[in-house]
Amino acid sequence: MSTRGFTGRRPGADAARRLPPGQHETDDFPVLSLGPAPAIDLANWRFTLRQGARPLASWNWEQFLALPRTTWRGDIHCVTTWSKFDTVWEGVAFDDLLTAAGIAAPTPFLLAQSFDEYDTNVPVADLVNGQAMVATHFNGAPLAAEHGGPARLLVPHLYFWKSAKWLKGLKFTEKDEAGFWELRGYHMRGDPWREQRYTDDD
Repeated sequence: MSTRGFTGRRPGADAARRLPPGQHETDDFPVLSLGPAPAIDLANWRFTLRQGARPLASWNWEQFLALPRTTWRGDIHCVTTWSKFDTVWEGVAFDDLLTAAGIAAPTPFLLAQSFDEYDTNVPVADLVNGQAMVATHFNGAPLAAEHGGPARLLVPHLYFWKSAKWLKGLKFTEKDEAGFWELRGYHMRGDPWREQRYTDDD
């Protein structure tokens, strides 16, 4: 499901340097999802870290907002070829989630799991050391439902389908298990600078 924003312009020198191969800059923020935003009641919202089926840590909405906060500013890149520059996100860094849970990552891989039953795989190596967060705010305002609010994963150095919307938890897995789009031909990692869009891309 997609709406608006599929327009671009010839990039200047600075924009060209910031654009991965095959991308164009947009000032809009296109909306892409499997379907409409799920209805999420914050009174019942819960975010859980799991190893397989076993819960490791869990927070309700108020507890989650009380965790240490991080702000990140930079560019995001969608596999559908748009890139948006200088976006500003606020949320809880993946590293701080592990600290709050009192754990180290127990496996090298995980699946991001969403309230709409979407999932996507991400190597833990792409999340640690300040590379990722669970975002609750965009450009200084609470994250809108159409963009994944109340909380979404943000892994900005990978194509944006890895930044799962409407996040409800992260499940650590022993193997690199394919998620929704990966099972349908998308790349297992999705590095935009290597143009890893589809399964057979290097």
